[in-house]
Amino acid sequence: MNEFTEYLAKIDNPQNRVRMEQVLDWVSMKFPDLEKRVAWNQPMFTHHGTFIIGFSISKKHMALTPESAGIIHFHDKIIQAGYDHTEGLIRILWDKQIDFSLIEEMITFNILEKAKSTTFWRK
Repeated sequence: MNEFTEYLAKIDNPQNRVRMEQVLDWVSMKFPDLEKRVAWNQPMFTHHGTFIIGFSISKKHMALTPESAGIIHFHDKIIQAGYDHTEGLIRILWDKQIDFSLIEEMITFNILEKAKSTTFWRK
């Protein structure tokens, strides 16, 4: 996962770094066709030049950004998983369990919804 090595090295907390690395590795293995890149200081995955999902960190949480359409579509499941969210991101506290099945659903949703997209972000 060379694309994310430099980003991961900047995460001061070793436990948070390992956790983020696990999530990025999981996405890479589960969706090998997605392109990996760091932009706007966050690791993200794209498909045919369109944004699929991004990740970021803060002191208290890891954040997922599946675009607002993904958050709206999965609102109830996000709440059921015990995650807080805004219009643009989902917060997973560092001590909370990661719902990989929900992340998989969000990624699959974006891949299918944006299959014919010619822009990076939804319009």
